[in-house]
Amino acid sequence: MRKFAVLAAGCSTLAVLVGLGAGRAWFTLPSKIDAARAPSTSEEITTGTIAARWPTPGGAPPRAAQSPAPNIQPARATADPALNAKPAALPAPAPAPVRQTCSNPNALGISRTVEIDTSGGPGLGMSQYRDYDFLQPGEVALTFDDGPWPVNTPAVLAALEAQCVKAVFFPIGKHASWHPAILKQVIAAGHTVGSHTWSHVNLASKPFAEAKNEIEKGISGVAQSAGQPTAPFFRFPQLRQTPELKAYLGERNIATFSIDVDSEDFRIHKPDQLINGVMAKLKKAGKGILLMHDFQKSTAQALPELLAQLKAGGYKIVFITAKDRVTTLPEYDAQVAPAQPTASTAKPIANVIRTVD
Repeated sequence: MRKFAVLAAGCSTLAVLVGLGAGRAWFTLPSKIDAARAPSTSEEITTGTIAARWPTPGGAPPRAAQSPAPNIQPARATADPALNAKPAALPAPAPAPVRQTCSNPNALGISRTVEIDTSGGPGLGMSQYRDYDFLQPGEVALTFDDGPWPVNTPAVLAALEAQCVKAVFFPIGKHASWHPAILKQVIAAGHTVGSHTWSHVNLASKPFAEAKNEIEKGISGVAQSAGQPTAPFFRFPQLRQTPELKAYLGERNIATFSIDVDSEDFRIHKPDQLINGVMAKLKKAGKGILLMHDFQKSTAQALPELLAQLKAGGYKIVFITAKDRVTTLPEYDAQVAPAQPTASTAKPIANVIRTVD
């Protein structure tokens, strides 16, 4: 009887040890829960669509570090294709705005930088869209259409650099394909680049399919000339749109820009008159998104003095950036690819042409 009791006790002990071993093995299985994202820093103030990121001396605003993902073993595939489907790719995040040292102690400078979440295609500019009135009294956002263009766009860039300010550029796809080196200068200087159709036609007068083609070719043409994805920002030529086209841009998560103040530099070609007109309109409006054209010679000539008067008038410059970068569509990338110029084999102009008299 004693032998049976001892044998039973031994079996019980063995069962406990086996159970503990099995429990330990179960608890060491890898977790299948992704690490949570680190919370936003106090330097980033998010309000709906627009997040204000105030300049930080000495560099870009600090961002919270993300926790490393745990070492997760791949799960076995299941028979259900829906469960094995890969998630759709998200838009690539935009790079942090280029922050360059300002060598002008008396420069106008940037008062603050705002970041736009373009999900759903918000409209900005109070002349057409009233949902996001994000500029405070005395704040001005500089925007330029129709470039890039030789001489004029580089002159605009030089004037902006001298005052240490940034702007949003809306290039035409064709112009970008003709002058990709100038567009790359715009990007290298740290400005935001959107798009402005392929050939600057009035989209409101076109059938939807043709207008869509103009929009997408413009986006692809600008991105290819830039050599990188640009901001999901778009401005309608002549500000003429249709509800269907605005909805389409919303589906593409592209923000539509209108204006608050029109410089009318397309018809005012005397720099002093252009400056006086802009300052009078800003005084009346008190703030706003200012429309200019780096395509126009008068704008390039007027801009240094205009920026000086903005500073003298106490205006503050707001730089607009995008949270994400635009995603081009492959079929339109293919359409505009042949328009890209081939590498030039020309000699330096001074080696070919010289003044003799």
